[in-house]
Amino acid sequence: QVRVVESGGGSVQAGDSLRLSCAASGRTFGTDIWGWYRQAPGKEREFVAVISPNGASTDYSSSVRGRFTISRANVVNTLYLQMTSLSPEDTAVYYCAPTEFKSGRGYIPRRDFNSWGPGTQVTIFT
Repeated sequence: QVRVVESGGGSVQAGDSLRLSCAASGRTFGTDIWGWYRQAPGKEREFVAVISPNGASTDYSSSVRGRFTISRANVVNTLYLQMTSLSPEDTAVYYCAPTEFKSGRGYIPRRDFNSWGPGTQVTIFT
């Protein structure tokens, strides 16, 4: 069963950058599509970014495209999210998960994944 631990969050000023990491266990990391999600206070968890197994293909939500970059290092089972030009609207707890594409719903956490990590808090202040 896949286990994940997110890290790298913090409290920074608007316009600053942060790099999040997601350390994953399991033998299938390198063959899975992975994604980042976030949940702001009082809101549902939402998709942020996704990356193909070999890292060649990525996609982003419209709210972060052009500012965030997802990447991965399969040799160490780690997923990254480089975030730049941060704004208060990016304040949320960020999570990683193996991901699938569902017609009509877009990118969602894979249906057999139920081991959410603690997440990492990102707080942006002005």
